[in-house]
Amino acid sequence: MVNAAPTASLKQDLAAEARRLGFAACGIAPARENPQAAARLEGWLDAGMHGDMGWMADRLHHRRSPQGLWGEVQSVIALGMSYAPGGEGFASHGQPDRGQISVYAQGKDYHDVVKKALKALARWLVAEAARRGLGDVGVKVFVDTAPVMEKPLGQAAGLGWQGKHTNLVSRDHGSWLFLGAIYTTLEFEPDPPGIDRCGSCTACQTACPTDAFPAPYRLDARRCISYLTIELKEAIPTQFRKALGNRIYGCDDCLAACPWNKFAEKAHAMQAFLPRAELTAPRLAELLALDDPGFRALFSGSPIKRIGRNRFVRNCLYAAGNSGDPALVGAVRALLSDPDPVVAEAAIWALAELTG
Repeated sequence: MVNAAPTASLKQDLAAEARRLGFAACGIAPARENPQAAARLEGWLDAGMHGDMGWMADRLHHRRSPQGLWGEVQSVIALGMSYAPGGEGFASHGQPDRGQISVYAQGKDYHDVVKKALKALARWLVAEAARRGLGDVGVKVFVDTAPVMEKPLGQAAGLGWQGKHTNLVSRDHGSWLFLGAIYTTLEFEPDPPGIDRCGSCTACQTACPTDAFPAPYRLDARRCISYLTIELKEAIPTQFRKALGNRIYGCDDCLAACPWNKFAEKAHAMQAFLPRAELTAPRLAELLALDDPGFRALFSGSPIKRIGRNRFVRNCLYAAGNSGDPALVGAVRALLSDPDPVVAEAAIWALAELTG
C-alpha cells in the first residue's frame, strides 16, 4: 500500500510544473507490470505484425514493465504534449502535385522538444524532493526511442485510453498527444486509469487506406502507411503504392477520423509544433530534386531527417506516380539512374504510372 502523505502535495506541484513546461496532460502510473498490455504486445510480436522493427522483439523483457527496464523505479510520471493541428495541418489534401506530411512532423522534432521538457521537469522533481526532505531521488526520462510502452502507461496514468487505432485518445486533447515518461524512485499515489470510451465507433478503422486493422485495437504495421513510409527501408510493396496517394511521410487518417478530436483545441498545442510553411504542402517537383545535402538542409531540426534522403525520395516518387501530373515526368526521369536501387525502381514505377 502506498503511503501517499509525504508526496501528496509534491504530486500537485509536479502537475503544475508540468503544465508550466508545456505538458497538456500529466498523471501517475504504477511501475508494476500490466499483464494485459504485456500479453497484447507478445501476441502482436508473435503474429509478426511488427514487420522489420526487430528492436521491438529484441527488448521485449524491458518493455513488459517499467521495473523490467529499471528495477528501482517505484512510479511512472506519464506526460502528454499537444500538437493539435489547425486547418493548415492538412493543407496538402486534394493537391496531388504536393506531398502530404504527417501533422506531427511539420514542426520541430518532438524528440528534442519533449525530452528537453522532461529533463527540466525531472531536475525540478529531484531538487524539490530534496528541499522537502524526501532524500535523494532517482529519475530517468524517456521519449519514444527507449523500450517503454508509453501508450499503456498513459492509459494507466489516466491520460486517456488506447483507442481502436492503438494510439492514446484523450477526452481533452483527442488523438494529438506526444507521450513521454519519467521513471522515479519516489512512490506516488497512482491516478485512476483511463476508461475506454470508443464504444461502437469504428471511424478510425474504416478510414485506413490500406486496411491495416485486422481487428479493433490491433494494428498490422506491415500494412500501415506510417510504417511503410518511415520504418521500411526497402521498396514499398506494389499492392500498397496506389493507396499511398500523396503521403510522403506518415499518415494521419486514423487519428484525424476520431470524433474525440472535436475537443482538441489548437490553443493547447506547443508553438514548437506549429507547421513550417515549407512543409505544409511541399511541391513534389522540388522534393524529387533533393540531393543528400539539400535534404539535410531542408529537414534540419525535423524528425523527417531521420529516414534519410533515399527513403524520402522513394516516397516522393510513389506520390509522383499517383499524381497524374505530366509535369512531373521530367523530375521522375532524372531519378531512373539514381545510385540507390530502391529509388531507381520507384522512379521506373512512377514513370510507368505517369506515361501509361
